[in-house]
Amino acid sequence: MGRRRGIMSENFKVELAKELGFYNTVQREGWGGIRSKDAGNMVKRAVELAEQQLSNQK
Repeated sequence: MGRRRGIMSENFKVELAKELGFYNTVQREGWGGIRSKDAGNMVKRAVELAEQQLSNQK
């Protein structure tokens, strides 16, 4: 089974990781090294930003 292509760009993920404070882990260990909680927080923040952007367009 192949890997799915991610929806978030690499740059966006890096910015979120920096904002949430775990970018050092990403640099040392790659994306596979982050905790599940951090990945969840990253997705949560991405959804919040998307919702903000949608509300600003209305």
